Amino acid sequence: MSRFEITDNFYLDGKPFRIISGAIHYFRVVPEYWRDRLEKLKAMGANTVETYIPWNMHEPKKGEFHFDGILDIRKFVGIAQELGLYVILRPSPYICAEWEFGGLPGWLLKEDGMRLRGCYEPFLKHIREYYDVLFPIITPLQIDQGGPVILMQVENEYGYYGDDTAYLETMKGYMIDRGVTVPLVTSDGPMDESLSCGHLPGALPTGNFGSRTKERFQVLQKYTDGGPLMCTEFWVGWFDHWGNGGHMRGNLEESVQDLDDMLELGHVNIYMFEGGTNFGFMNGSNYYDELTPDVTSYDYDAVLSEDGQITEKYRRYREVVAKHAPVPEVELTTDIRRKAYGKLACEAKVGLFESLSDLSAPVKNTFPICMEKLDQNYGYILYRTSLEREQNVEKLRLWGANDRANIFVEGKPVATLYDRELLNEIEVKAEFESRPARMDILMENMGRVNFGPRMESQRKGIAGCVQLNGHMHYNWEMYPLPLDNVSKLDFTKGYEEGLPAFYRFTFEAEEQCDTWLDFAGWGKGCAFLNGFNLGRYWEIGPQKRLYIPGPLVKKGKNEIILFETDGKAPGEITLTDEPDIG
Repeated sequence: MSRFEITDNFYLDGKPFRIISGAIHYFRVVPEYWRDRLEKLKAMGANTVETYIPWNMHEPKKGEFHFDGILDIRKFVGIAQELGLYVILRPSPYICAEWEFGGLPGWLLKEDGMRLRGCYEPFLKHIREYYDVLFPIITPLQIDQGGPVILMQVENEYGYYGDDTAYLETMKGYMIDRGVTVPLVTSDGPMDESLSCGHLPGALPTGNFGSRTKERFQVLQKYTDGGPLMCTEFWVGWFDHWGNGGHMRGNLEESVQDLDDMLELGHVNIYMFEGGTNFGFMNGSNYYDELTPDVTSYDYDAVLSEDGQITEKYRRYREVVAKHAPVPEVELTTDIRRKAYGKLACEAKVGLFESLSDLSAPVKNTFPICMEKLDQNYGYILYRTSLEREQNVEKLRLWGANDRANIFVEGKPVATLYDRELLNEIEVKAEFESRPARMDILMENMGRVNFGPRMESQRKGIAGCVQLNGHMHYNWEMYPLPLDNVSKLDFTKGYEEGLPAFYRFTFEAEEQCDTWLDFAGWGKGCAFLNGFNLGRYWEIGPQKRLYIPGPLVKKGKNEIILFETDGKAPGEITLTDEPDIG
């Protein structure tokens, strides 16, 4: 058994150890490609891999745990160990990571009064019950038990969020009580305010930043009590949000110099070595003056591209690493190819309204109910009601609504409201001749905010009321639409152009190759390959194509389904061999 310690430096079995690490989130990369990404990390000269652990994926429903497939963290860590890489785990309940709700499960918000990331007993109880399952899986992976794990993180950037030191001590205690014996770290922004709020005794403070290394390390040094200096998130790029005008890219020359400075002065974890993909509805959002949901790609301008390709940044970083540590020759063992499967014509289509009974069962209530209260965490929810007393609809307001609403009266589009448009009463014109008239409101959860105080106000759908012509309208049917059951669609049912609908495509594949779904001409929605949720698309960009990893492609016949909410359906898609992330 080996021993990893922190004093004035990091020591592995009594010898000084320089951490050269790269971040790979196993849950953003299909497991068939884990070995390839880890081999490329080692080939760049890194000796360690770092990953978060997303609570919301491992416990998608209260008491229901998953640790297989893309969530098999033991397998991921095992491959790293086979390759001679060490591992840093970040198992805190909150991970940020531009991930839905910062990794917290949406079902926490089912409870009235829920408070997050502080000493609030209902929150702490859920953490304890999660940790009781998680830590028996990861503690045997520690280096003093024969595994490769050398460090674990207590909380994540807590100094940006709050200053409840009792909460930090509680989190540390939970980990130690459940068998964590490797050294602990915290990571915070490289400012006095963040570090003073986020560090705690018994855990090494580290910094998260992407520039001005020497200056940042000088601030960090005041908090390490003579311990080593480490940048736990060396931001080598940035993430994209829908409508940001173009793919975010870092300054390569400055980044190369910062990496050199870090390895000269201390230790580094490159964030991200490979970003991967926000499959499904797992993208997070930020909210400052407005909602900015992240795109499906988490390319991040990382060292490897979203599909694992070696970049110029990789080559330049390897040159820097070679100045400080040996760079081994590594054989890449995974055969990865790209293929353009070509244009696909729509073979069948069916309307959402016609499919409700196949996808959902309605819940009736006087008041509209938010997703979480209906035991739904992600996707869409449809609110339906009858207009019996209204002569028409002239004014409309949704109270307590998040994030995007497509509104229909008698099957005709009335309005589409997004983010701050939901805060105001709007004027509409929806006349109808016969009563009762049907009103439908399709709400989309665009991805819960993953950073800051707004996290506690992230209930999705409609949590308040619907006000029509100045009065509150009651008696609703709610259809939860997590869209985890698109195989139940019946494409022989009806369809009406311009309304939300599902579109089916097929293609034959002789080999399993990486490809990209080009959604040019389509409006907004999400895409599924053989039932797997590839993520969201939106015509506003910057992302213009969705990445499809080859292992998701079946040899033989494959099915793609697009759910288009805005009625923009050109009738074809293209599977191409090149990405386009703006």
